[in-house]
Amino acid sequence: MKTPSGAGPLPLPAAVSGTLHERQFAATGRLAWYAGEPPESSRSGGEKSPLAQDPVLLVHSVNAAASAKEVAPIYERLRLERPVYALDLPGYGHSDRSNRAYTPRLMTDAIHAMRDEIRRDHPDRPADLVALSLSCEFAARAANERPQDWRSLALVSPTGFEGRSRRHGPPGSTLDKPWVRSVFGHPLWGAKLFRLLTTRPSVRFFLRKTFGSRDVDPGLIEYALLTAHRPGAEHAPFHFLSFMLFSADISAVYESLRLPVWMVHGVRGDFVDYQRKDTVAQRANWSIDVMQSGAMPQYEFPVEFLQRYRTFLSRHAGEATDLPGAS
Repeated sequence: MKTPSGAGPLPLPAAVSGTLHERQFAATGRLAWYAGEPPESSRSGGEKSPLAQDPVLLVHSVNAAASAKEVAPIYERLRLERPVYALDLPGYGHSDRSNRAYTPRLMTDAIHAMRDEIRRDHPDRPADLVALSLSCEFAARAANERPQDWRSLALVSPTGFEGRSRRHGPPGSTLDKPWVRSVFGHPLWGAKLFRLLTTRPSVRFFLRKTFGSRDVDPGLIEYALLTAHRPGAEHAPFHFLSFMLFSADISAVYESLRLPVWMVHGVRGDFVDYQRKDTVAQRANWSIDVMQSGAMPQYEFPVEFLQRYRTFLSRHAGEATDLPGAS
């Protein structure tokens, strides 16, 4: 999207409220994230939530026009009662969008880096992690690699449970199809293909498939158009389209989780195949909810979504606090 004078892309506004932070990390390059705290009026007086001092990290999904705007309904409500962080993953938002390999390792390291930042702001406080769609795979890997970092994990419309076969590939392997990336990333037509994927009709079309409805939040469409027209916006999506960001071992990763896990998914749209959730449904540390929504229940039913999430936390916060390293 151009300015009226045609001088270049419009500046990318903030996706959510709070303070936008940026920092360079060795493993990930420049990361950007939003931090919100409860207002002073909520901190003094009145009945406080038992989690009022405990931070939560929100991680948006991965697609052609992803952004922290996807977690805005969760962020804006939770920040009234506890510290909340929303990460711009590498390749998205205000984070580094350079032309490099976008892999599960890079995305997982971004979550590790964010946990270290949160720990500096809130030492000795347990933290909760919420991820959306494909980012659930990165969040689960991060929780497995550093189990002391997180009290609980919430997986919203997670990938990796579709189809009849489990993904038990070699550790760290992906479903990468390099030929797809070579087609999309070709210097002669790659940028043109990406522009076709991120026109207003295309963005609206894909979001309607995600919601399983024509009733898509207008603000989400507008922000998707803005973020998808920033310099370098095509690099991470091309890795997504080639399946390089999908883990071939994710079934083993999910099944290895020991912290409390809340999984929630909808029943409409293109993302309703959860045939393999039976592999975790009977595990004591897993709770699974189904909402009458598409793949973004936080947008369609924000109040119900937060009520269910709070119920999960109230059930598991105590036992999770006793986990090693969770204090």
